[in-house]
Amino acid sequence: MKFEAILFDCDGVLVDSEPITNGVLRDMLEERGWAMTHAACLRFFVGKAVRDERVTIEARTGLPLTEDWMQLFYERRNRELDARLEIIAGAHAAVAAAHAHTRQRIACASGSDRFKLEMQLVKVGLMDFFADRIFSGHDMPRSKPAPDVYLAAAHHLKAAPAQCLVIEDTAVGVTAGVAAGATVWAYCPLPEQGPALLQAGASRLFAHMAELPPLLAAA
Repeated sequence: MKFEAILFDCDGVLVDSEPITNGVLRDMLEERGWAMTHAACLRFFVGKAVRDERVTIEARTGLPLTEDWMQLFYERRNRELDARLEIIAGAHAAVAAAHAHTRQRIACASGSDRFKLEMQLVKVGLMDFFADRIFSGHDMPRSKPAPDVYLAAAHHLKAAPAQCLVIEDTAVGVTAGVAAGATVWAYCPLPEQGPALLQAGASRLFAHMAELPPLLAAA
């Protein structure tokens, strides 16, 4: 099957940002009284918008999730990403292959805020592939696991969702892609994460982004 459009998640798929972002979040939540390990923080928040977990955060810290605190989180997160962010191995070639496969009909569709998305894509040299085809869950009525961001990307590319391929790495994101009606392939470098991704609806798992170009060539 030749896909009309290919829609990439960003964090964990194109850039290795999740350990950095969640490290900052864990530290800031501990400062407010909610202590957890880095692994526990990653499991709870991966694929989600921090604001969407307001009720849990306020219950565990006993403090309101204020706009000032969110802005401080963004500032600390962005500073760490700017200093330490790296591209996922093989992602540049994978995006180039998707770009060629669809005759430039690709998009980046993420639950992250737009500033973070654009900053990250510029930093790792992928911005030229996506240009004006970057979609943030913060700009949608609902973020992942709702399908809104993927439906918006498909609509912009004038592609039927059923003819789109979504590349994801979390169960939350896979759920969003499936709900949009797309085919979802899951980047899964850790085998133990595979069952959850398949249960969420991924039709294929692959362990390295270098596998994507030959998979597209055979599609």
